[in-house]
Amino acid sequence: MLNAVNRIEKPMNEPVFSYAPGTEERKKMRVQLEKMLGEEVEIPLLIGGKEVRTGRLGECRCPHDHRHLLGRFHQAGPKEVEKAIEEAKKAWKQWSEMDWVSRASVFLRAAHLISTKYRYILNAATMLGQSKTVHQAEIDSTCELADLYRFNPYYMSQIYSWQPESQVDAWNRMDYRPLEGFIVAVSPFNFTAIAGNLPTAPAMMGNTIVWKPASTAVYSGYFLTQLWREAGLPDGVINFIPAPGGQVGNVLLRDRDLAGVHFTGSTPTFQEMWKTVGSNIEHYRTYPRIVGETGGKDFVFVHSSADVEVTATALIRGAFEYQGQKCSAASRAYVPSNLWPNLKQRLIDEIRTIRVGEVTDFSNFMGAVIDQNSFSKISGYIEYARGSGETEILYGGGCDSSKGYFIEPTLILTKNPTNKLMTEEIFGPVLTLYVYPETNFEEILELCNNTSPYALTGSILANDRKAITLAMKLLRHAAGNFYINDKPTGAVVAQQPFGGGRLSGTNDKAGSIFNLIRWTSPRTLKENLSPPKEYRYPFMDEDR
Repeated sequence: MLNAVNRIEKPMNEPVFSYAPGTEERKKMRVQLEKMLGEEVEIPLLIGGKEVRTGRLGECRCPHDHRHLLGRFHQAGPKEVEKAIEEAKKAWKQWSEMDWVSRASVFLRAAHLISTKYRYILNAATMLGQSKTVHQAEIDSTCELADLYRFNPYYMSQIYSWQPESQVDAWNRMDYRPLEGFIVAVSPFNFTAIAGNLPTAPAMMGNTIVWKPASTAVYSGYFLTQLWREAGLPDGVINFIPAPGGQVGNVLLRDRDLAGVHFTGSTPTFQEMWKTVGSNIEHYRTYPRIVGETGGKDFVFVHSSADVEVTATALIRGAFEYQGQKCSAASRAYVPSNLWPNLKQRLIDEIRTIRVGEVTDFSNFMGAVIDQNSFSKISGYIEYARGSGETEILYGGGCDSSKGYFIEPTLILTKNPTNKLMTEEIFGPVLTLYVYPETNFEEILELCNNTSPYALTGSILANDRKAITLAMKLLRHAAGNFYINDKPTGAVVAQQPFGGGRLSGTNDKAGSIFNLIRWTSPRTLKENLSPPKEYRYPFMDEDR
């Protein structure tokens, strides 16, 4: 038994490779893409360390070329989910009692593998399966994920190092236990790093997991399971069960030993899960921890003092990077009348140069949206904009799903600041702007605060410090991540812990100590160094 008091030094964020022409990483990325495009993989479930094949197959296809089959994956049903729960419970005792240094070592090893051997594997899988450009894949599946696997162990060590005060006659300690039971992790398609974090953050704290990835991101999820296995994660700690959510959700959420839910996805799905947990609350062994990040209707608020070029760049990158399929993507903007003529021209001129196409062509800024359902939903909003008397499409609006699910970057102007394009989450490359009288800054700030039920991200663009200060005050509860003179996307682990309030989630800040602490149940220990030998207190003595 090792008896050293170990510490983890504060890590550095993973450097972002540029993939510029002539670089070594660009050459290696192209080789990996060609290799994976030439293969078809069969993806099994992973339950208790064993590969399980059900014969109920789903397909992994490139969103930007849906004729191209990357692989097929086996889907779980209730029987396989029950087995995954059983294996998670079985693995719990040994994993939960393993010393924290050994658990941390698994993920520190995984971080090193991500930045070396798996860098191009995970990036290529994310590019091909989720239609991310090489830059978007690099900042997601390599840099953010490696950061999570370095900083989370560091935060874990900080949690364990916090101890209560003691006195001369008593030694007080804290024991940080995992939760009793298993954790359900449900991850979305849009970030490989989120898929890599939702199961592993609770696992680092000694919990075991049943993980259901999005059906549209099973391809990259499969390579995450290979990464964890190579890093030394014991069998049964994370059980991989791709499945239609409607078929397995009740099995997962009604088990007596459910200890927690770690979720990122849609608001309606999260609310239904919460209702299910609530309706079963008397059945559980313990109160399940519920941690979730859901939707957003993220804003960019422009003041009359803002720089036009800075504003145009923030809007374009914030709204159209990764086809607007980020929870944090800029979806609504408030623009002052004095800047609008120049900003309008600048936006249209710049958006006109954006190339949309296959992400294997590195000159493209945008790829395809994830699948037919997303394509139909987003194109439906665009058709609404065409027919509404309150809106005007200033640029874009083209939609073509013949080869890939391509939607042009679309800029819409509305006369009504409460039009549904300003209030409803679209999750696509659609940015709606409202032009307000420049003298009505404070009034429109209040409008922005009250327009959407979400509160995930937002930004203020201004050079006037009084305007910035006022926006920070009036929009204090409108966004969990607030940006000044920047786009509302691109949160970096340890620099901008991520999460929002209102209907955007529980705001437990992924990639921070606040998230990890949800996955532990502290026990207070008091050791009396001078225990009393009789029950009487001095106040009981008779007066003399």
